[in-house]
Amino acid sequence: MTTQLLALETSTNVCGVALLRASGQQIDVRVLQHDATAEHAERLLPMVDQLLRDAGTARDELDAVAFGQGPGGFTGLRVACGVAQGMAFALDIPVLPISSLLAVATRARSQCTPGVLHLVVQDARMREVYLAAYMADSGNPEGALHEVQAPILLGVDSVGAWLADYAAAGATAPQVFLAGDAATAYPEIAASLSDLGVIQGPSLRPDAETVARLALTAWQQGKAILPDHAAPLYVRDKVAYTVRERAQGAGGNPRAGEFELALIPMSEEHLDEVAAIEQSVQAFPWTRGNFADGLEAGYGSWVVRQAGRTVAFCMAMFAPDVAHVLVIAVAPDSQKQGIGALLLRQCEQVAMSHGLTSMVLEVRPSNENALRFYRHQGFELLTVRKDYYPAAHGKREDACVMHKTLQPVAKETP
Repeated sequence: MTTQLLALETSTNVCGVALLRASGQQIDVRVLQHDATAEHAERLLPMVDQLLRDAGTARDELDAVAFGQGPGGFTGLRVACGVAQGMAFALDIPVLPISSLLAVATRARSQCTPGVLHLVVQDARMREVYLAAYMADSGNPEGALHEVQAPILLGVDSVGAWLADYAAAGATAPQVFLAGDAATAYPEIAASLSDLGVIQGPSLRPDAETVARLALTAWQQGKAILPDHAAPLYVRDKVAYTVRERAQGAGGNPRAGEFELALIPMSEEHLDEVAAIEQSVQAFPWTRGNFADGLEAGYGSWVVRQAGRTVAFCMAMFAPDVAHVLVIAVAPDSQKQGIGALLLRQCEQVAMSHGLTSMVLEVRPSNENALRFYRHQGFELLTVRKDYYPAAHGKREDACVMHKTLQPVAKETP
């Protein structure tokens, strides 16, 4: 069976389209690209038509449309997403959003050794950069890169501070490899990182071929989505402050703080903070030893770091048939900021990468806030376990077992 994917990448000044054909282990990619500064809307569809025509492929033979989701140029992202959605709606096929910064990390990967932290820093203009970080799983350094820092917007002078905070969290890799075009645009970035042992890589930008190859992996993992769910990843949510905001003292461009949220694997160095958070939110908390046992057992474990401290964590077990969220908590002063949802999404993505289609967890019936949160995240009550939790005065409390079906949308095969 042959899979055919169309990929669009317009997050920079280069307008690129790629057609990927995969049959078994045989993969063929055709590419067209053009420096289309301020011309993406005019050139993209004609380039798609030309590429399909040259390849002898009709539109209705496509299985999905992929696009570089960003972050990147505002207009370019809107064009690629809009064209992908329009074609997908017309052809009744799904779309595959691909991070443009992941595409840069993937392009640079062949130029560095396995087991490194891939730090991608792209020029965002106005002395700002888009930053993201990726790493291969320690058990499979040749496997796909996974995200350890979602794309954020930083000032040029804050890149070194971000890496220093990442290192302070005890999550350093044996080597840090810098890729992207920002170090060329702002040489002071490389200078600020030199003392941290960072190896400067090539000045790369995302391209349509890499987006297409990443899309094939996402397609095979069932990560296609409905076209009406597709959206660009802007990061820079607004181009400038409003007049009222400026009158109140705001200036420049909204950006992430120096120490943005960082989702990283849990390690022994985090256990004291993790146990402290657990004690602050639970009447009958897990102990530090419980968490250490979970790490040793190989459970999926992550922490969220912010401003040099751990603010949240989760631990999950990925069984052959189901993913089980064992424990998840957010420090009281960091709640209601979307951090819990971030951790749940991490668990879901890892579960789906293991081929799992369902996730379960337990919660006390008396914890109404948690019940509302999990329902909002798509969980439903599956059953009730009698006398599951310890309670005050030597009593026991039931557990609501909640379930969520993980069903990435993919095109049905005839």
